[in-house]
Amino acid sequence: MSGKSFFVDLTLCTACRGCQVACKQWKKLPAEKTTNWGSHQNPKDLSGNTIRLVRFSEVQIDDKLQWLFFPEQCRHCVEPPCIDAMEVPGSVVHDEETGAVVYTDLTMQEKDKDAFQASCPYDIPRANQETGKVMKCDMCIDRVQAGMRPACVTSCPTGTMNFGDRDEMLALAEKRLAEVQEKWPDAMLVDPDETRVIYLVQTDPDSYYEMLSADASSIQKGPMSRKQFLAKLGRPVKRMTS
Repeated sequence: MSGKSFFVDLTLCTACRGCQVACKQWKKLPAEKTTNWGSHQNPKDLSGNTIRLVRFSEVQIDDKLQWLFFPEQCRHCVEPPCIDAMEVPGSVVHDEETGAVVYTDLTMQEKDKDAFQASCPYDIPRANQETGKVMKCDMCIDRVQAGMRPACVTSCPTGTMNFGDRDEMLALAEKRLAEVQEKWPDAMLVDPDETRVIYLVQTDPDSYYEMLSADASSIQKGPMSRKQFLAKLGRPVKRMTS
């Protein structure tokens, strides 16, 4: 499998939110008007104006309180279920060269904009209430096609965010996993075969956020992952209505 991938090492993330700010700056997205809701996480959730969000989680590990930080974005699934939510041809493009899943301005013509979020195993896409466009990370495909790295990767000061050819990122992820397992035996890579955004976590994904892993989600507990469940549920409906 060719194309590009991110490797995101959460054991190095300090929640500086440089990636979150860089994303907004490059995409020219406005700041959110927020209120204090009892967490350093700001804003509270993804939206049509916030397509990258550093999530904060307080957990107890080995009887010690720890902060876990999770810079959330679209995973650019290898087989994206959200494509099956598309009714307007061209509103979702799966770029062959990079593997990026890109939402275009044609999403503004989609009647059921919530279908994209409902189809996503990671609950990512959000409709922009002002423009009507469905929004999410597009891998900074304009930058990548110009030979640059995504804005979030460029801004990261700790080495958390990495980007490059998929084979190189997978090799880096495996190497780093072996290193951190000496300190955190439960460390793992999250959905590396299904997505182009590969997260390295020091403990179970649910401790960071319930939607970090498609398989860990409480939405679908059973023999199928949430991702497999949604894909199986959505694709037959699409075939019947097309």
